[in-house]
Amino acid sequence: MAEDQKPDPEDQPQNPFEAFFASLSGGDMNALVQQMQSAFAMLGGSGSIFAGGPGGSGSGVNWAVTKDTARKTVASLGPDPTPDAAQRRAINDAASIADVWLDEATTFPRVSTAVAAWSRADWVEQTMPVWQRLVEPVAAHIADAMEGALSLGGEEAESTPGLSGMKQMLRTSGASMFGLQLGQGLGQLATEVVGATDIGLPLSEPGQVALLPTNISAFGEGLEQSTTDVTLYLALRESARQRLFAAAGWVREQMLALVEQYAQGISIDTSALEQAVGNLDPSNMEELTSSLEGGLFEPQKTPEQLATLARLETMLALVEGWVDEVVSQATAKWMPSAAALAETVRRARATGGPAEATFATLVGLELRPRRMRDAANLWAAVRDARGIEGRDAVWSHPDLLPTSADLDDPLGFVASEAKEAESDESFDAALAELLEEGTSESSESEAGSPTAASQEREPGAGGETAEPAEGPEPQADAEDDRER
Repeated sequence: MAEDQKPDPEDQPQNPFEAFFASLSGGDMNALVQQMQSAFAMLGGSGSIFAGGPGGSGSGVNWAVTKDTARKTVASLGPDPTPDAAQRRAINDAASIADVWLDEATTFPRVSTAVAAWSRADWVEQTMPVWQRLVEPVAAHIADAMEGALSLGGEEAESTPGLSGMKQMLRTSGASMFGLQLGQGLGQLATEVVGATDIGLPLSEPGQVALLPTNISAFGEGLEQSTTDVTLYLALRESARQRLFAAAGWVREQMLALVEQYAQGISIDTSALEQAVGNLDPSNMEELTSSLEGGLFEPQKTPEQLATLARLETMLALVEGWVDEVVSQATAKWMPSAAALAETVRRARATGGPAEATFATLVGLELRPRRMRDAANLWAAVRDARGIEGRDAVWSHPDLLPTSADLDDPLGFVASEAKEAESDESFDAALAELLEEGTSESSESEAGSPTAASQEREPGAGGETAEPAEGPEPQADAEDDRER
């Protein structure tokens, strides 16, 4: 529509979403695009939710706005002071003691990065790059599904003015609404975490040990243990994870790759989306909001995704189980309250919080391992059989890691490891013996070979010189070449 032919505002629908439904019966598509921009700006509070502005991405999500939403959610859920000098000193002291204790409980060395004390807003800022990497495929699928929900059918649809703009608007608006909901979920999650890695995923930069004093204080409320013990115990767990991720670099990348693989396989039920859009009452904004927040974008799990999810859950359990085992060994001589704190952590991970439920609805991925206790028992069994070095050596290659079936039978895994070690030793001994025999035979063969004997006889010293082999004269060869 030309600028000099703008419609009179009084002729516009009172509810901007009314234009969407009017379009289904042949309304002006160019006007519809403008109305959709206004409608979704109302949802997001700003037209900047659409891609194309600062922070936009190929999926249609403006990650700058997602981060801003997360920070605003954090601010709305309670005080979030910047850690003061005393809190930073307490975190550093706890991390220093944790390093000394962990030196005796694991072969993995200390990480070199400085320890950080984060506010909840700091957690949002520092972990957002990894969240963007993990969730971008989900946002792209939702954007595609939203675009595909508009179907006018036939050649008439292709010739409808403004249709391509409408489809693009639906695509970007779907991803933008997802980004807003994700920002709210991350803001809630920021009030529950106590460190950079305590949900199991490596969300910080490699080697970055970080703890949240405000959330640690909330975690310790109602517990019999002192604040010092709570802080030290959580510092031990955070430092142990960072040692593992630093020493076995493939673990971090494989965990992130599994989440990405899971997200890339997500399918959205477009029929449910189309039905929801078709049944909405344009005069009822609350119904629209309720549909968007009530699982409209909930991903559908495919068999391939279920298999990936099982692998990811096993990996999460192995990491957290190893942390349990190492911290248990590190605190055995020094912290009598460690057992009670370990049980508190297990219960918290088993039940989860409202933020985890929100994230599971949006992405279809639960952030807690179901078999952490089984994994801890397996790592303890490996340590009993092979020592600390043998336990940590299992992380040297992905093929050596226990499987989900091994968690059912830790002693069987240890026994199979012992048999493989014996088999490897037998193979190495047999190979060494074979190589030694081959070297000996080679030496004897060289000593008695005709070549060696001929080298021992010198011409003219009683030996016979070999007659030269018969062949054409060199001159004749040259003449033949010239003739040819």
